[in-house]
Amino acid sequence: MTPTAKQRVAPRRARTPADLKAQARAWAEKIGVAPRRIQVQVMRTKWASCSSVGTVTFSTDLLREDAGFQEFVLVHELLHLIVPNHGRVFRGLMRAYVPEWETIANGRTGRNCGFSALPTDRQC
Repeated sequence: MTPTAKQRVAPRRARTPADLKAQARAWAEKIGVAPRRIQVQVMRTKWASCSSVGTVTFSTDLLREDAGFQEFVLVHELLHLIVPNHGRVFRGLMRAYVPEWETIANGRTGRNCGFSALPTDRQC
């Protein structure tokens, strides 16, 4: 289910791992995915990751970031449960759920999920 303009609510910043997990669960429900496990741990090179068996992991460093960026990373990783790449379908879903995601990600994507180019390079 994709959101409409009326359904869009300003994100709240998660301050604890429990907050981040709760927000991930809420987004998973909105998107219609069921992660096998959601965890928050130290990650030195990525903001988050999604395994092929459905484990979604978020970096503790994400707790220091603003609410919009947290939301972008949450949605990004949860969408990988549907689309395993950063192709056209993935980017379309990102725009549906977080319309301003390209602006939010600008300059901070090198650490997220292994992609290092900005969306304008068509690699994300």
